[in-house]
Amino acid sequence: MRRRRLAPLVAVSALATLAPVLAASTATAAPAAAPSAGTASAVSSPAAKSALDRYAKQKPTWKRCDADTSASYQCATVKVPLDYRKPGGKRIDLAISRIKTADPGKRRGILLSNPGGPGGEGLWMPLMMKEELPKSVLKSYDLVGFDPRGVGRSSPVSCGLTPKQENWLRPYKAETYAKDVAWARTVADKCRKKMGDRLPHITTRNTARDMDLVRAILGQKKISYVGYSYGTYLGAVYAQLFPKRADRFVLDSAVDPQRAWRGMIQWWAEGAEPAFDRWTEWAAARSKTYGLGNTPKKVDRTFWDLVARADKDPIEVDGQPTNGDDIRQGMRALSFTPQAASEAVVELKKAAKGKPASARKLARITEAEGGGGTPAPEWAGKAALAAETPADNMTASFWAVVCGDNSAVWSRNPETYRRDAIEDKGRYPLFGDFASSIKPCAFWGKSAEPVTVVKNKVGSLVVQNEWDSQTPLPSGQALHRQLKGSKMVTVLGGEGHGVYPSGNACTDGAVNRYLATGKLPAKDVTCKATTASNAQARQNEKPDALPGSPVPERAPNRF
Repeated sequence: MRRRRLAPLVAVSALATLAPVLAASTATAAPAAAPSAGTASAVSSPAAKSALDRYAKQKPTWKRCDADTSASYQCATVKVPLDYRKPGGKRIDLAISRIKTADPGKRRGILLSNPGGPGGEGLWMPLMMKEELPKSVLKSYDLVGFDPRGVGRSSPVSCGLTPKQENWLRPYKAETYAKDVAWARTVADKCRKKMGDRLPHITTRNTARDMDLVRAILGQKKISYVGYSYGTYLGAVYAQLFPKRADRFVLDSAVDPQRAWRGMIQWWAEGAEPAFDRWTEWAAARSKTYGLGNTPKKVDRTFWDLVARADKDPIEVDGQPTNGDDIRQGMRALSFTPQAASEAVVELKKAAKGKPASARKLARITEAEGGGGTPAPEWAGKAALAAETPADNMTASFWAVVCGDNSAVWSRNPETYRRDAIEDKGRYPLFGDFASSIKPCAFWGKSAEPVTVVKNKVGSLVVQNEWDSQTPLPSGQALHRQLKGSKMVTVLGGEGHGVYPSGNACTDGAVNRYLATGKLPAKDVTCKATTASNAQARQNEKPDALPGSPVPERAPNRF
């Protein structure tokens, strides 16, 4: 009944609600909620208006998503324009999902979500949200998930990459740099050849427009939203393009829009240095337990001696040779968790001496998969939902967004990346060369649109751990400044990527109150991490766990 009552609203207001989508195709400024003069010229063609009207009139055919999941978890597929500037042209699929509120009388609207990426599948998110969110929030919303365009069941893209070609975080070495340049060029060429005219349109701006189309199809005036990591940037772009359509927005573990995307990858190197220093202090204070040195300087020396040793003679870890670059790359994210870092380095010392070492603890530093764990919840591993997706889909969609959102930040000169890698390895020895060396974006095409400048007064709640390896604290603070209507919840001592929900009464309470009532805190909130909340946040980083997509590649080399 609710959908039938809303259908006339969608039909009547389709042009009014979707016209700004086209306006946003050619401007970085936020469009108005109703057509402006600029919008009118953008949709002056009767064919364009008719095309938009047809999209808005779609009636999703909801079906049970999967035989192994709840009957209340429903999926459907709608059509969206490949190019919003040409809505009468090619169309692609957008897979959406929902779990309707069990209390329709208290329903406020829809709560969309995104797990991160770019390239993370989000169709499974309503299952997670239903399990994790409190009843005070769940009664207010239909939970809506979607696979972003080009991802999972939403017309997935592929570059036809081999697993070796998907390995993209490469240390700088003078003797191998020419091969790295050739690799980057090959990836870009394969993506261009395989994806053709779809490539320029797999962008954050177009995914935000897809979100707004879903809003219109579902008959809603506004959407509420919970986005993690890359999802914070997607939410910020939506709020910029459609400020009057954004209701309650929670942005957890935030991307700095001004550094999308080369600068965000470089944040991984910059953010790791203070985390590494913190670890050396932590380990030195517990030298009797770990034996890594009784001063930060001695702990530092212990680590770098192991790196030098492994560069000369790789250390065998669980049957695999591990060199110094492997150790540096693994330690980058691990250093944000001092206890786990200390345990891993202790085991690495044992392995270097040929002694038996814990493969499980060493897995954290070598990025291998660990063993054990608790049984997976219902939503874990349900991203594909029996649909076949290309093996390289996550990587292909990642590059489409990272390169296509803002091509201007990616130099076309390979020597720029060589110079930056050398310089940044000196400034950020743990990871600087990995972050700044050549990437496929150096050979990508020019962005179809200007980059989105995020600067608005839309109310939102930014949530951030102090010690986040993927989106360091300064990144979250930057988004908070750009969203001038936002408030920020900072978790001092908080470890891990992804905060909400973590069982911390302070942080969870702030987010729950906002989602349930719409009232932002009167001022920014500072919470203190607990042992339990840090453990939960670290669990969030693992495959099959909130907020990452249930694919191993999601962490630690994604947002």
